[in-house]
Amino acid sequence: MAIHEKLNYVELGTLNISSTKQFFEAVFGWTFTDYGPEYTAFSDQGLDGGFFKAEQASTTDKGGALLVFYSADIRQTLDKVKAAGGEVVQSIFEFPGGCRFHFVEPGGNEFAVWSEKE
Repeated sequence: MAIHEKLNYVELGTLNISSTKQFFEAVFGWTFTDYGPEYTAFSDQGLDGGFFKAEQASTTDKGGALLVFYSADIRQTLDKVKAAGGEVVQSIFEFPGGCRFHFVEPGGNEFAVWSEKE
């Protein structure tokens, strides 16, 4: 449901739509709706959105926004990310209130996963 003046949708560039889709399907169980060869959308993931074909992707070292997933079992999620071809760019580290790791999916976008405990 769209709520007045609240975030509703996010769009991210990807270097490879097919690889990005395969990764998110394998790790997080996402499904996609394709809108032509250069755009795919996802929904029911906490925030709806899509990926578009681009020459660049979003990483924090380039000033990109960091989207963060929650996991009740961060080690299991880390293993799934690695198995699906994600590159861990920052290993699990602690911060006040929990821990997290950062990864880059095969389409080039950086994300993080956090949990209350390791």
